Amino acid sequence: MKSQKSFEKGDRGILYLIPTPIGNLEDMTIRGIRLLKEVDLIASEDTRNTQKLLNHFEIKTPQISFHEHNTKERIDQLIEKLLVGETVAQVSDAGMPSISDPGHELVVACIDADIPVVPLPGASAGLTALIASGIAPQRFYFYGFLKRKKKEQLNELEELNCRPETLILYESPHRLKEVLKNMVTVFGPDRKLVCCRELTKRYEEFIRGTTQEMVEWAENSEIRGEFCLIIEGNSEASLIAKPDTSWENLSVIEHVNLLMEEKEISSKEAIKLVAKVRESKKQEIYAIFHSI
Repeated sequence: MKSQKSFEKGDRGILYLIPTPIGNLEDMTIRGIRLLKEVDLIASEDTRNTQKLLNHFEIKTPQISFHEHNTKERIDQLIEKLLVGETVAQVSDAGMPSISDPGHELVVACIDADIPVVPLPGASAGLTALIASGIAPQRFYFYGFLKRKKKEQLNELEELNCRPETLILYESPHRLKEVLKNMVTVFGPDRKLVCCRELTKRYEEFIRGTTQEMVEWAENSEIRGEFCLIIEGNSEASLIAKPDTSWENLSVIEHVNLLMEEKEISSKEAIKLVAKVRESKKQEIYAIFHSI
C-alpha cells in the first residue's frame, strides 16, 4: 500500500497531468496556465501543436516530445529529471492525458518511483458530449476508439451490446459511416444515438436520432471533424448477456493462441485472461503453454 500526499515538500519533483482545450482556447484553466509557466519541462504529445497553445498564453517553458512511439525512451529520461527535483507537466494534443492518449505508462512509472502525480481538472470530450446529449448520463461506460478491422469491430460492438450503461465512443470522420452501419447490424435500427462533432468550436453540432437515422444522415452529408458518439445503453442487456463457454472444447494451448490472435495481445496477457476464465493459477497456465 502507498499513500501520496501530493503537496508535501520533498526532494523529488512532481508530475502534473494538465488537460488542454479540445477546441476552444478559452477552456484552458487559470491553474493550468500557471503551472505550464512554472514547471521545468512540458512533455507534449505533439510539440508543434502544443507550441500554438503556449504561444497564445505567452508560455516560454521548454518542451520534450512524449508520444506512443517514444514512450519507453522518454519515461526513463523524465523519471531521471523528476528524481532530482525537476517538475514536469504532461499534456496531450487535446483534453485529458491518458484518455485515448499517451500518459498512463508515465503515471505508473512515477508511482513506482514514489514521485507525486498531481492531476488537474479540465476539458474532456467524452463528458462534454455526454451532458448535452440528452441521453441518460448515469451510468455511463467510456470505451474510446473501436478497432479498425470490421470483424474485430463487430466483436467489440457485440460485447458493448451487453451493457445497460450509456456508451461513449470516439471516432474519426473517415471511419464514421462504416461504424454507424456496424452499429445498426449489432444494436438494431432504433437505438438512440447522438453524433457530437467539433465540440467547443464554432461549428459544434449535435446530431440526435436513431442508429438507422444516423446512417442515412452520414450517407447524405459531408463528414467533417472528430466525433464523440453517445449511445443509449441496452435496457435488455441482462437478458442477452451470457457467459462465454466456447473455450470449454479448447485445450489450454489452443485457448491462449486463440486469444492472442483475436485480441492481438501478447502470450503473457492471453495467459492471464485464460487463467481468469478457467479459474486457474497463472503459473499453471504458463507452464502448460510453454511446455510445447
